[in-house]
Formats: sequence, C-alpha cells, structure tokens
Amino acid sequence: MVIKKLHDMGLRSDHAYTAAVASIGLAFLSWAGSLKGESASTDRADRWGIFVGEWAPTFFGLGLALAKYEER
Repeated sequence: MVIKKLHDMGLRSDHAYTAAVASIGLAFLSWAGSLKGESASTDRADRWGIFVGEWAPTFFGLGLALAKYEER
C-alpha cells in the first residue's frame, strides 16, 4: 500500500538507491565535520556518523521494495 503510493507519487527504485549511496557519503561527512568542527569528544562525532549512516539500509530496503513493485 505504501510502496504503491510512493510509486504513484513518482518515486522510483533508482531514486531510493541514489539516496542510500548519498547517505553513506553524508554519514562520513557528518562524522568528519563533527570531529573537526566541534570541541566535543570523538563519541559525539561517532554518534552523528552512526545516526546518518542508519538511513542507508532504510533507503536500500525501500529501493528493493520499489524494484519489486516495478517488476509488475
């Protein structure tokens, strides 16, 4: 139901896969930026990287679901 609605709105599996790859890069950039830009410890930079890094599996899963729907 949700996948059909997203597909009807124009979201395709390629978009989700692109977002997943971009979120991996963003996770690294947020980790590096937090490490250099903040006076907090390495723990905070690690948390930022992990927080953003957890988006990638969600986008990959969404891409797989959309790809299955597009096969129909």
